[in-house]
Amino acid sequence: MPDKDPCGLIKGIAKKMCENDWEPGGGGSADTDGGGGSGITAGASDHVKDLAEALIKTLKGLLAPKRAWAPETADNWLYQQFLWLGQHLAVAILVCVIVVCALTAWQGAPRLRQLGASTGWTLAAVAGMASVPGVVMLLNQAVSSAFTTAFDSDQSTLLKTISKDLDQGADSGNPVAILIIISALVVALAFAALVFMTRQLGILAFVCMAPLVLASLARGGDTSAVRAWAMRLLGLMFAPFALLLVSPFVQMVSGSLVMDAVLLIAADALMLRMIFHGIPYFGPKIAGAARGLVESRTANPLARAVVRAGSPDFYEQENNPRTPRTVDTPGRAAHQDRGVLFAAYGIKQKQRSSRLTTQSAIDKTRREAPRNQQLVEARRAARTAVQPAATNPQPRQPGPAGPRPGARPLAASQQSAPAPHRPPRP
Repeated sequence: MPDKDPCGLIKGIAKKMCENDWEPGGGGSADTDGGGGSGITAGASDHVKDLAEALIKTLKGLLAPKRAWAPETADNWLYQQFLWLGQHLAVAILVCVIVVCALTAWQGAPRLRQLGASTGWTLAAVAGMASVPGVVMLLNQAVSSAFTTAFDSDQSTLLKTISKDLDQGADSGNPVAILIIISALVVALAFAALVFMTRQLGILAFVCMAPLVLASLARGGDTSAVRAWAMRLLGLMFAPFALLLVSPFVQMVSGSLVMDAVLLIAADALMLRMIFHGIPYFGPKIAGAARGLVESRTANPLARAVVRAGSPDFYEQENNPRTPRTVDTPGRAAHQDRGVLFAAYGIKQKQRSSRLTTQSAIDKTRREAPRNQQLVEARRAARTAVQPAATNPQPRQPGPAGPRPGARPLAASQQSAPAPHRPPRP
């Protein structure tokens, strides 16, 4: 019974060495082509480059995937539930409008115009509900293609420049530089995975709620809710293009893996800021949680500076340009957009109080404590300087009696004029 191949379970360069009697080349000695170990070094270098290429490919796929989690067609089971609800809601609104117009038909032309507008917008809304998944799918493919063109198309783009510098860079043979670029790619991959998850979930949610938003058009063509929905969906779709801000610097750092890593770190901050601004409702919360996770795991000032640039300090209510920005809590932000949607249906909702959350109020008090203390001390010093005589009265010096303090001095004519002559009383 023949023995099994001892090299059958080995892969890569090790298998070639096993098949060639543990020589790195195709039967050559281990100390050829520049000395012993050159084959092992070359194999390790190839593996590192393959790892970097795999990380770059995964990074590109996470930032702008070709396929989204959202339904691609209107016959998707999940989308059909919302489509049924939206269509029936639009028809119910149209029926209500028809009944109202019939009861107030004596008003004439205004009711006829309202009936015509409601009928037309209802038909447009029902047709639009079925076309939203296809439009989003085509738009996602266009965004993916555009992102690939902008970041991995030629030698002047970021990802292609990193691939080129791994082979031809000035420090491509430096193990430290390779370790730095691999570490930067892994960190960028973590941020890209966070961007991928938040974007995909956000796009899925906004596509599924499209029938409910479009049904609001049936009342008479109020497009405020549709515009708000479209702006947030487009913000999610085009969020990866925030990385275009690093494109002008690609040629400046080309040829050095270390400088490529610096540019990747800047891209990490942009990805975190992309989540902060691009993800509706929960973006600031998610970016703040990522910043807190990084700051709790490391004391490196560079890492902390990057996450602070990507997720700045903020308060959760009102804006003030001289203090950290204020954002709405997820519930308040969703409440405001729900108010826009209800307004399109003609429903008024109660406004919530505009005050800071408890934690934000505590943070604001702590942040402003030094300034408030300085203001208190300055007011106290000013009060002491204005009232020194009242607190420390000085003794009066003996001298000629003068006019009483506060008495009005007599005019010169009154001082020189003699007293008027009065006749004696009988």
